[in-house]
Amino acid sequence: MISLVLLLATAAVPPVAPPPPGPAALAPAVNADICDGRPVIMLVSGLVHDRDRILRYGEAIRASGLYEKLGGYYIASPRSIATFEGSPPPNQSVLMVRFPCYAHARRFWYSELYQKQLVPLRQNPSAGDFTVTIYPEIPPPPAVAAQLNPGGYKAVPSPDVTASIPMVRSEAPKQ
Repeated sequence: MISLVLLLATAAVPPVAPPPPGPAALAPAVNADICDGRPVIMLVSGLVHDRDRILRYGEAIRASGLYEKLGGYYIASPRSIATFEGSPPPNQSVLMVRFPCYAHARRFWYSELYQKQLVPLRQNPSAGDFTVTIYPEIPPPPAVAAQLNPGGYKAVPSPDVTASIPMVRSEAPKQ
C-alpha cells in the first residue's frame, strides 16, 4: 500500500528542470587576439548631454576608417522610433555596432586612435554618460534564416589588418 501511494505521488510530480545556466555559462569563450569569425554586437547605451558634440564624435569615428578596417558597422539608429513600454528620457541613446568577432571589437575599443584621438572629442566635459557592452550574435532559427538574404561576413579581415592598428593597452576588459 505504501509503495502504491509513493508511486502515485512521484508519478504526479513532474521532474524539476535544472536551473538555467548563469550568464557566464551562456557566453561563448572568446580569444581576445584572434578573430574566430563569430560576430558580436557592441551595445552603447546612455544619456546624451551635448548632441552637437556627439554628432561630431560620430562623424570623426566614421572618418577615421576604424569601423571599415575592422569590419564594424552600425546595425540600428541610436534613436528609437517608438516606445512600447516604459518612459525613456528624451536624451537616451542606444547604438549597436556589429563586428565580425570579439577580437575586432576589442581592437577598435583599445586602439590608440580611438582612445587618444576620438574619445577626447566626447569627454572633458562629458558629452554623454554611456555603458559599452559586447554580446555574442545569436544566429536566427532555421525557419527565419530561410527567409533571410544570405549575409554576414564573406571573409574575416586578415590578421595583418588588425595588427596594423596600434593599441593603447593589451589586457582583456573586465567581464
